Amino acid sequence: MVPLPLPARPALLAAVLGPAGRRRLSRHHGNRLLPPPLLPTAPAAAAAARPSSGAGGQPEAEGPSRATALLRHLLLKLRATGPVTVAEYMREALTNPGQGYYTRRGGIGESGDFVTSPEISQVFGELIGIWYISEWIATGKPKAFQLVELGPGRGTLTDDILRVFNQLASVLSKCDVSIHLVEVSPKLSEIQALMLAGEKVQLNPEDKPAYMKGISKTGIPIFWYRDIQDVPPGYSFYLAHEFFDALPIHKFQRTEKGWCEVLVDIDPEVPDQLRFVLSPSGTPATENFIQPEEMRDHVEVCPEAGVIIQRLACRIEKDGGAALVADYGHDGTKTDTFRGFRNHKLHNVLRAPGTADLTADVDFSYLRKMTQGRTATLGPIKQREFLKNMGIDLRLQVLLQNSHDTATHEQLLHSYDMLMNPKKMGDCFNFFALLPHHRLVHPDKKHKPDSKSPLAPVAGFGELLLK
Repeated sequence: MVPLPLPARPALLAAVLGPAGRRRLSRHHGNRLLPPPLLPTAPAAAAAARPSSGAGGQPEAEGPSRATALLRHLLLKLRATGPVTVAEYMREALTNPGQGYYTRRGGIGESGDFVTSPEISQVFGELIGIWYISEWIATGKPKAFQLVELGPGRGTLTDDILRVFNQLASVLSKCDVSIHLVEVSPKLSEIQALMLAGEKVQLNPEDKPAYMKGISKTGIPIFWYRDIQDVPPGYSFYLAHEFFDALPIHKFQRTEKGWCEVLVDIDPEVPDQLRFVLSPSGTPATENFIQPEEMRDHVEVCPEAGVIIQRLACRIEKDGGAALVADYGHDGTKTDTFRGFRNHKLHNVLRAPGTADLTADVDFSYLRKMTQGRTATLGPIKQREFLKNMGIDLRLQVLLQNSHDTATHEQLLHSYDMLMNPKKMGDCFNFFALLPHHRLVHPDKKHKPDSKSPLAPVAGFGELLLK
């Protein structure tokens, strides 16, 4: 058995142009797009599964893996059941109730393991807030809307959006706005509550869909849920920023026998360490998740992302609204993207599980397919293009004009560079949207092709025209 090497929008904008905002963290969590090295051939194993290469970016050199409580748990599990899927390993490493990375740590920010765009500059969140108000106006200003964020991190992005809603209170005066956060981490929900509502938070009885509720500092109700299905129906705007990339993936490899699945097992030569192996033949996942037309030799599929996209598409089709997804990703072209981050550096995904962020690029072609035609989709479009189309250059100029010290001036320019530079976040991140079909194609057009009531363009996905 031979080990396998794996490849590797302008009125709204003007309304929020205010003084320079508070300074933000400027560190980025590194380039997540490093190709994985090829591993040397290893001796054949006598087990039913065969060795595979170490998927994902490899870290800086480090010593032997310390046996974390989660690793000990996994070793016992593997000895009892045999190899597990990468999806099951990720689920344990990230969301294990006692030792999972997000349930225990959730290391966002300069002192954590990664920094996100909202943590770098307030402008990012402001422009997303403008995007939602723009869509609300374009769809006739419904009397109420819910802003639903999936995996809100520290709450920074929602906080920036709420500030825009407050600055545009006159525009939203006749609209009933509420915030709904889907968060499984007790620690992060506490951080979010403190940032968004201060002391105005209370726990709900267990029979309530929302486990916590509060009032924002600007008077908007906020609710916390553990599952998107618990969020009440209604006209809603959904936001998923760096959410889908942390959902568990299955990894598959094409072989002479057909498709096999990459699994996680104990390394027989180092009993307290883990390794990747290939299933000896197809698995239920290879039968269900590989598309017949697939041309790549190595594929990552995230079924949970597919299920969530289906639910969002059904909700938007039924109740209206839109979903905006911003994440690392590709349009069905990449292969091996599974990697780990710890202390802002690449980290071996199989070392010290529960202590590092695990992630894989989002396959937007898969998300598009999983809408099953219930909604229209736009994108993916590069972050630098989306933000430019939303007017980030104009916003930066106003902030620079209102900054009166060199440090703030330099911080603004640095933050802009982090968000827009193609070699930093500019090209790594993509924006993708789900919208009702009638938002892009006027219902009258089917019967009256010459109808002269053009639809408003969707902000961010087309060039910004200032009049």
